[in-house]
Amino acid sequence: MNIAIWGAGGIGCYYGIKLKKAGHHVTFIARGEHLNAMQTQGLTLQHASTTYQGPVDAIHQSTWANNYTCNDFDLIILCLKSTVTATVMDEMSDWLKQGTCPLLSLQNGVDNETQIAAVIGQERTLGGLAVKIGGHIITPGHVKVDGVAQVIFGQWPNSQHSVDKNQLTQIYNLFTAADIDTELSDDIRQALWRKLLINNGVNPLSALTELDTRQITSDPQLSRTVYTMMEEVALAARYDDVSLSKEDIDEMFTLISNFDAIKTSMLVDLEKGKPLERDAISGAVIRRCLKLNTPATTTALIDTLLRIKCDKLNAQQPAP
Repeated sequence: MNIAIWGAGGIGCYYGIKLKKAGHHVTFIARGEHLNAMQTQGLTLQHASTTYQGPVDAIHQSTWANNYTCNDFDLIILCLKSTVTATVMDEMSDWLKQGTCPLLSLQNGVDNETQIAAVIGQERTLGGLAVKIGGHIITPGHVKVDGVAQVIFGQWPNSQHSVDKNQLTQIYNLFTAADIDTELSDDIRQALWRKLLINNGVNPLSALTELDTRQITSDPQLSRTVYTMMEEVALAARYDDVSLSKEDIDEMFTLISNFDAIKTSMLVDLEKGKPLERDAISGAVIRRCLKLNTPATTTALIDTLLRIKCDKLNAQQPAP
């Protein structure tokens, strides 16, 4: 199959290399120094069970749009930061509408699929989660990934809207044949909200404190704060008619508490001076809770403190 990895960070590179090693043609859509390194020196991937060092097909988004058509690809996997989803969907709208291939989002947050479906329609939109994985660009052209690296995906927003079950089965088989631990979800919207339990629970706190996940969950006060922020996610989910039980909260809390000590993507972005996914994670919770007249006070407090911290850091940056 011809597969495009739209966003060649740690997550995109890992799954892209797994698919490439399984014999598929994979095109990585990247930018900046990372793109230049991939084009001139190849890609180096470090993972406990999957390593790679060699050439890859890597191009800029503009080259992708100008030299290819959407129908040149059998699957597009979107791994960009949620901060740019609306922008890139607008930039590539006409190009995407000319094709019929499905687009699978493996991004943080619960709003990406709605933005994608607004451009290409629900029938081509697949929601997904990259779970039990942490991956980052160490240096341009060099990616390090930790965790067992699973994928959960399904028709957006759930299987009741599925128009091509054979397509879902084909993609499931594609991933499993590439030795990617994969689960096909009947309710991907609920699965995304379950992941947000973890994202909202630890990502903002990690960026604020500059601690890894193990340090946060082993601290009694921070651990209680994580749990409270997860409870606020469950409240917010009601606005989308998604039910998250106490068992869901406890399961995700136990999962992140026992997972390998990792830097969250939000902390890595902070260290690199990149925009944080605050709006996609905490913002999604805060907005919905306000609409339900049940303010997410702890999430809002941590988000405000993090915004103040980012503002101070940005003010310290030298003028260009």
